[in-house]
Amino acid sequence: MSMSETEADVIDTLVGIAPGSPLDAIRARRPEARKHAQASFQALFAPGDIAGVSAEERFAVGCFVAGLHGEADTAAFYRAGLASSGATEALCAAVTVAVAEAVTEGPYGSFPAGPLTAEDTPGLIYSVGAELREALGLRLVAALEHVHMLVFHPRDAAPEALQALLDAGWTTTDIVTLSQIAAFLSFQIRVVRGFRTLAAAA
Repeated sequence: MSMSETEADVIDTLVGIAPGSPLDAIRARRPEARKHAQASFQALFAPGDIAGVSAEERFAVGCFVAGLHGEADTAAFYRAGLASSGATEALCAAVTVAVAEAVTEGPYGSFPAGPLTAEDTPGLIYSVGAELREALGLRLVAALEHVHMLVFHPRDAAPEALQALLDAGWTTTDIVTLSQIAAFLSFQIRVVRGFRTLAAAA
């Protein structure tokens, strides 16, 4: 992914919003929201200081999360970023396979003991398949399992899960970055779907 592609407004790109179009006018009514959404993308996927999470790892997680949400075009955008980051074909393929084996419905989770336990919903807790572990590497295996929990088991965070990330070599700062990527993709995908619905209704 070129520098111009990371600097272009990603939501406009994903929706296909052309300058001067009705959807462009709608976005222009919320200039700060537009500005901050793009700034969040830049901070997470093209920061000035890449720090402990490589570009390859950032785009691998982004591609995986977008795939979990069933957003094919957005997943393709992040897959292109992954390829441009220098990732091997084997890694790109492994992330695609991981999405296929991890996708489910959700959200799942358990409440603390009490009246709300009647709403407990069991579901898939993803563990990366043995055949993918070598291609992904220990760090990404832990990262993908972590963000899968965030997407499908938001109520089930536990110290053991964070320890698995630390054991894989992620720092606490890195874990925050991974979690922010998952949260940002969830936001971005909702916005993109909303604008596509508007475009279809126009």
